[in-house]
Amino acid sequence: MGPRRASGAAGDGAGQVRILGIETSCDETAAAVVDSGRTVVSNVVASQVELHARFGGVVPEVASRQHILAITAVIRRALADAGAGPGDVDGIGVTCGPGLAGSLLVGVSAAKGLALAAGLPLWGVNHLEGHVYATWLEERDPAADPGFPLMCLVVSGGHTDLALMRGHGRFELVGRTRDDAAGEAFDKAARLLGLGYPGGPEIQRVAAGAEGTEEPFTRPRVKGSRDFSYSGLKTAVMQRARARGVAGGGGGEEAPERERTVREIAAAFQEAVVDSLTERTLAAADELGARGIVVCGGVAANAALRAEMARRSPLPVLMPRPSLCTDNAAMIAAAAFHTVATGDAGAAARSDWAMDVVPGLPIGGALSRA
Repeated sequence: MGPRRASGAAGDGAGQVRILGIETSCDETAAAVVDSGRTVVSNVVASQVELHARFGGVVPEVASRQHILAITAVIRRALADAGAGPGDVDGIGVTCGPGLAGSLLVGVSAAKGLALAAGLPLWGVNHLEGHVYATWLEERDPAADPGFPLMCLVVSGGHTDLALMRGHGRFELVGRTRDDAAGEAFDKAARLLGLGYPGGPEIQRVAAGAEGTEEPFTRPRVKGSRDFSYSGLKTAVMQRARARGVAGGGGGEEAPERERTVREIAAAFQEAVVDSLTERTLAAADELGARGIVVCGGVAANAALRAEMARRSPLPVLMPRPSLCTDNAAMIAAAAFHTVATGDAGAAARSDWAMDVVPGLPIGGALSRA
């Protein structure tokens, strides 16, 4: 049995479509109800940050077990907040990849069971494309202003990708990280400096009070490519932190001086990451004739990146509000609507009852089948 098309889809010109989104790709158990890919009716996220903070990062087995414990309550809460039951939505969109295999399986299994019981269509969604579609959960419509093609920077803990979006569901990967993703580099740099987890918010917090006295880090570049690389920058932070006696938050300096040193190194690191992300994205947009730029993913919540991209770009820059940059299910519901419910044939062909999880799914990649 394949998925039926939602009645009243935008492609039919017949009114509103309400989609339940489910997201469990990493350590956030999330469910949301979104109307016509634009209006967030409910958005529930059960975070595991405190659970994983003691380990300094996400433990896959712990994450998947926590998803099992939380998924039913999260879905029920999302439906209740929307004043709806399973029969009041037109379909279910669920993240199938990329992500942690065990975590993805929890969400896909829950979505399949609910869709089967309620007689609803089931649509698999690429998590990275979901981050892009978080931009559609705003007042502006990126498809109309500035219009396609859009250069999309998807930057998170596990991914730093550049993709040219030629239309709904049509993504071409044009650049990616060769090693550490930017978000992963933030986490590692924070750990090296004795800061908390997750590292991105901690680096931003301490860097806000910096005076800019630290020697700038060399900007990471991959010559002859649009790709990114952050392992060398991470190593440079480690070496400088050790040389200055602040690695891991320890050292012989007095506390006020140690805090100042950590603050300045953190600011210099953040500046290097933001500069490289901005420079690469703007260059790719210019080279490939993009009409606008989308910046999305967890690192897109970084205030310095948002400000620098907006300041330097000659093109319109579209970014989800910070609360929609991190993993959530509203973006998954929006992606399902725009790529499937609007009648995109390629997207529709990707999703049926046999769809499987694809932990290494690239942006623009096809979903596999069991």
